[in-house]
Amino acid sequence: MNNIYSKKKELLPEQREELITALKARFEKNINRHKGLEWAKVQAKLEANTEKLWSLNEMEMTGGEPDVIAYDKKTCEYIFYDCSAESPKGRRNVCYDGEALESRKEHKPKNNAIDMAAAMGIELLTEEQYRELQELGDFDTKTSSWVKTPSNIRELGGALFCDRRYDHVFVYHNGAESYYAARAFRGSLRV
Repeated sequence: MNNIYSKKKELLPEQREELITALKARFEKNINRHKGLEWAKVQAKLEANTEKLWSLNEMEMTGGEPDVIAYDKKTCEYIFYDCSAESPKGRRNVCYDGEALESRKEHKPKNNAIDMAAAMGIELLTEEQYRELQELGDFDTKTSSWVKTPSNIRELGGALFCDRRYDHVFVYHNGAESYYAARAFRGSLRV
């Protein structure tokens, strides 16, 4: 999927078609993630939200393999999470946020999780959402993912990340300026 789009964050017709085809195939292959939901309704919602489609394409292009994990009846929104087996490859080697990036004196990463997510139009998963994702499969068994960090932890210079090891989900802390080849972030999007 080519990443050619206008400044209005819209995909070209062929990009939309390619993305919807990929999302449909993933939806049908992983029905356990969204029991009781119908693809036709998801697709109609996607086609009515071009900017959200653009964000889903960004998730796809960076290796997130987005998929529907729930439907919020209160807001009438489908909830997508990055469902790649390991942390998205196109989002690795990033520190937590812009403040952390600026604090590094040398060996700065190219980007940070918070700003990347904002540019993509998505949110970092919270610890609770990360644990919810792990109920749907085994994710991050060799990698790890930054999660949204409470402000009191961030104010002290830390940030949280999670992974799955020994059939258990672990939450850890690191300096927010840290970055690793096997750590990225997972996002969510409501459509």
